[in-house]
Amino acid sequence: MGALRRSALLLALAFAIVPVGYAIDTEAAFPDPVLQDRYEHLTNELRCLVCQNQTIADSNASLAGDLRREVREMIARGDSDADIKRFLTARYGDFVLYDPPLSARTVLLWAAPGLLLLLTIGIVVRTVLRRAKQPFDDETEESA
Repeated sequence: MGALRRSALLLALAFAIVPVGYAIDTEAAFPDPVLQDRYEHLTNELRCLVCQNQTIADSNASLAGDLRREVREMIARGDSDADIKRFLTARYGDFVLYDPPLSARTVLLWAAPGLLLLLTIGIVVRTVLRRAKQPFDDETEESA
């Protein structure tokens, strides 16, 4: 009886841990595969402004759904990818793009990882040099 109870508990735990699978984009695919490829490519290049670390293709936030719908309508109207990106950046700024262009407004965004790396290296070097200047503790050798 104990093994059966343990198995049931493990099965229940597995179902509780496994995320529920569901479709994020519930709209029907474009009949033209080229348009569907454009749609998928664009939705994977645009950032969800609510989640900020997901594309609108991966996000289930309502704003991401609205943006997917807007992109779908613009593609169906015949707008180019550049037109769609231009429209969305005019409305939401460069942050909506996962790969924002290098400009005066985005230079800190592009430089931040390098600056953080240099800062970390500087802190590590400073800490190591400070510890190297400290006198060696001879008590551990005397007690041995």
